[in-house]
Amino acid sequence: MPIFFFVFLFLGLILLFSSFFTVKQQTAVIIERFGKFLSIRQSGLQLKIPLIDRIAGRVNLKIQQLDVIIETKTKDNVFVKLKVSVQFMVVKETVYDAFYKLEYPHDQITSYVFDVVRAEVPKLILDDVFERKDDIAIAVKRELNEAMTTYGYTIINTLVTDIDPDIQVKNAMNRINAADREKTVAEFEAEASRIRIVAKAKAEAESKRLQGQGIADQRREIAKGLVESVDVLNKVGINSQEASALIVVTQHYDTLQAIGADTNSNLILLPNSPQAGSDMLNNMVASFTASNLVGESMKNGMRTIERKKGKNNSKDDNQEDETLDTEV
Repeated sequence: MPIFFFVFLFLGLILLFSSFFTVKQQTAVIIERFGKFLSIRQSGLQLKIPLIDRIAGRVNLKIQQLDVIIETKTKDNVFVKLKVSVQFMVVKETVYDAFYKLEYPHDQITSYVFDVVRAEVPKLILDDVFERKDDIAIAVKRELNEAMTTYGYTIINTLVTDIDPDIQVKNAMNRINAADREKTVAEFEAEASRIRIVAKAKAEAESKRLQGQGIADQRREIAKGLVESVDVLNKVGINSQEASALIVVTQHYDTLQAIGADTNSNLILLPNSPQAGSDMLNNMVASFTASNLVGESMKNGMRTIERKKGKNNSKDDNQEDETLDTEV
């Protein structure tokens, strides 16, 4: 008798403890009685009738994420792999639909993602797929919300987290990018070279202008010095021709001295005899005299032509006056 008592007591304790169960936070438990839905229990300590009620399943109410990888083709015939991350959850008020209407929610979501992505991506070229990935994600979310709401699921967000074209396409895109950058570098280098050439040309032009101005100033000062030298020589009784000869000879020997001072110079001055200065002066005087004669001749010729034109004009005026008198 005591043995049966302890057996019944042990079985009673088992049944008593099996009547109680706990439900974790953000979890819902489905209770069935003889295979029929009875109730949905939320988090906390719950009670059920042993051997009659049973836990049919537990539904996770947390936000879940499903990563789907799809391979599809773009409008420009490029195969590309997309990774779409879908964040979803079961609404507390629709736990019944989520548990009884849909057996494999991940497979259902994956099918819808495949369908939407393979409908949207072929409309775009590869570059637009990268630029409009948010539009693709929005289209996936809209389609999933419309379909999964019926089954008690809500779509929190969808993200296109990766776009991976074929390796050959990526290499071609990298080559295009590298070529474009090399083109930009070449354009900048050409522009820099042009700026350097223009700056160098401007500097040379400015240098030559200043050099010419310096030479002109130098010659002007030399001319003033020569005039002052001639005036000084005239004051001591030396006439202009003798003074000019003396200055030319002096300049000639100064030039020879300057040439001889440079030991590495290969310059040769011809002629370099003492008579050379006098010959140079005579030639210059003769040239100036001939130039003056030519200038006077040209002036006289112009005066003669003007006088002839004046006489012809006066004759024409007289003939016109005679004609007018005759007509009157």
